[in-house]
Amino acid sequence: MVDKIVSIKQSLIDNGLIGDSALKFGSPDDVSFISGGPKSHLSNSSMICGPSTLRVLIRQPSRELIPSSNKHSPIEGELNLNFHKLPFTAVVEEWRHGCWYHSNSLTAIDIADLFEQIKILTPNQKFENQPKEFNPDKPFWAGCFAYDMVQWTQPISLQNLPDENELLAVLWLIDKYISQSKNTEEFQIFSKNEDWARLVKDVIESNPQKIELPEQPLNEYEEISSLTDREHEEKIKRIKLGISEGQVYQVNFGRFWSGRLVESPQMIFNRLLKSNPAPFSTLIHAEDLGFSLISSSPESLLKSRNGEIYTSPIKGTYKSSKDPVEAKKLREMMAKDVKERSEHRMLVDLMRNDLSAVCEVGSVDIERFDIETYSNVQHLVSHLKGRLLPSENGMTAFNSIFPGGSITGCPRTMVCAVIDQIENQSRSFWTGSAGWIDVHTGDGSWNILIRTIEAQKKNNTWSGKVGSGGGITIKSNSTSEVMETYWKAEALRIACGWNVNNQKQLETNELSIHPLEIELPNSAGSNGSVQTFEQWNSNFNGESCGILLIDNLDSFTLNIAHAIAGMGHNVTVIDGRGEIADNLSEPSKLFNLLQRLNPSHIIIGPGPGNPNDSIFSSAVSLHCLAGQIDCPVLGICLGHQSLAAAELGVVKKSPNGAIHGTPTACHHDGVGIFAGLESPQHFTRYNSLTVEIDSTDSQLLISAQDDSGEIMALRHKVLPIMSVQFHPESIGSPNGLKLLENFLSVNRMLE
Repeated sequence: MVDKIVSIKQSLIDNGLIGDSALKFGSPDDVSFISGGPKSHLSNSSMICGPSTLRVLIRQPSRELIPSSNKHSPIEGELNLNFHKLPFTAVVEEWRHGCWYHSNSLTAIDIADLFEQIKILTPNQKFENQPKEFNPDKPFWAGCFAYDMVQWTQPISLQNLPDENELLAVLWLIDKYISQSKNTEEFQIFSKNEDWARLVKDVIESNPQKIELPEQPLNEYEEISSLTDREHEEKIKRIKLGISEGQVYQVNFGRFWSGRLVESPQMIFNRLLKSNPAPFSTLIHAEDLGFSLISSSPESLLKSRNGEIYTSPIKGTYKSSKDPVEAKKLREMMAKDVKERSEHRMLVDLMRNDLSAVCEVGSVDIERFDIETYSNVQHLVSHLKGRLLPSENGMTAFNSIFPGGSITGCPRTMVCAVIDQIENQSRSFWTGSAGWIDVHTGDGSWNILIRTIEAQKKNNTWSGKVGSGGGITIKSNSTSEVMETYWKAEALRIACGWNVNNQKQLETNELSIHPLEIELPNSAGSNGSVQTFEQWNSNFNGESCGILLIDNLDSFTLNIAHAIAGMGHNVTVIDGRGEIADNLSEPSKLFNLLQRLNPSHIIIGPGPGNPNDSIFSSAVSLHCLAGQIDCPVLGICLGHQSLAAAELGVVKKSPNGAIHGTPTACHHDGVGIFAGLESPQHFTRYNSLTVEIDSTDSQLLISAQDDSGEIMALRHKVLPIMSVQFHPESIGSPNGLKLLENFLSVNRMLE
């Protein structure tokens, strides 16, 4: 099927309908989305975009506008938050007289704002025919965003900025395209230009012959790696040290190979379509910009359709095999691998949180959980969906989840800062996203640019860069992680001609999908609401804020909020870190704030680092233990440690090592929040630090421990104050909802 659309595309080029000879219809720029592999739920069609006459470019601002952040070490807990971002400029260009001309400029505060502003440039009339697959039904925008757009989606400033004027995004207005259904193999033509549509129809009906790839020429130029294997391992060890200190849970760390290319980007793309078919393969090419993206991506970042959004995060990797028996054995090993499953569980919890930022309470769900096999690797993949809030759309959703959690790690804000520090260079388009969007409805489809070659042309010569990486956890083996990075990059390096001597080693398995049992999220109904403190404050009418949830910059906070709102409670989320939170920690300001909020319950949420990193949480902990806050308080993970520290307990590295994303048996006393739960009970942990407390001299009692005796929960002897080291909201905590219900049933005064 891919062979057929490749043949059609080449015939369109030969007949002057796309490419360099199509100037009477628009620019020669190339935007193609080709779905390889057998039919599946992942992607049901391929698209070839016709010549465009309008595009938008975003480039890195000057250092005078956006300077590099001062040197600091996020991996050691030094996080410079920046909630006040300067806007970026997007340049609109129009194709006229055989060239791109500057038309006007737009200023946007983030990606969603950019999409809103280009609505005025976008026709809102549907094509005459209706797409039979999920494809645009009217003119749309297609293109790509570099990972470095993280500057406007996360509250951090980068230390390693892209070079001034470097390309960060390019989008084309597409008013003509063809699609091929993977279900029926049928082609459809969509165009506002009748002449183009008629000529394209003639090409398709001529049934062009299959294109045979020529023998790959020898690339005599050596590739260069950004790291040696030893340096790579040292970086991994440094990350693991940061994990053991509690600063991060998982970091997706990458390295890069670069070198000369001796074939055109189109030819390299065709080679990858054959050797490494993937559902979200993409070619984006702009000769005048000296820019090309050649992507063989298996991962979907976001699909938005009719008010629902979908994401399919990949995390967990094993090699594959052409031998069916060996391949099955490897799948079974991966499904049981504690490290891979923990890594994946962490990502699913993170993506549930990200979808919850724009979705209705109770609507975020896991549709399926699979092992997906590609040419030489296989992955754990979950498929999540959610129903958008009336105030949100596919554009705000894209802004909310970019860049994807599978290629950053957890907690997101902290790991984005750590990636910037440890990789010590900008990522450019690797791990960014390519796709399309209808800005009038928000419907669209975006991949994650992994398995991607970024090519640049200078002095009439193309050079390429390949990025590859993996999620580093406390259980990662440095040597194995380095080898995994090689597996993932192998097909791309061979396609570039850099690794030709190893071509015989490359597996060529076809894509296959193998369902696994789903771990269901803790979710009830949808009777309550979730709002930020800023939203509550702007609409203040004298009523209680409901449950006050302190967000300590974690990637799971909204999972807690939605679990509670699903039980019929209103939740207000307040930032626990940053300049504003620190200012509110002063006693008189804090008491005035709590008097105005009048919460029924307070939850001190989880987060990276140690209690000293959240002055606001520490202040709430001190005052509630002093009996100066009259509502029930629950500390989760960092909140648990904050309460213990306020009661003169010791917070230190866990003597049994960090545990992230792994369910642990907790032996509890059945009292308070554990009422009605069997002991031991499994809950998922995300902690590197632990607490020690002397119950004989403390008002806090130990109410749960793990098998080794490590404290898993505390409760006050008199006051309605309790805490847990684990995460009850995780998909790996099957009865976490019951624990939260028990806490919410506690009144202001203990009975």
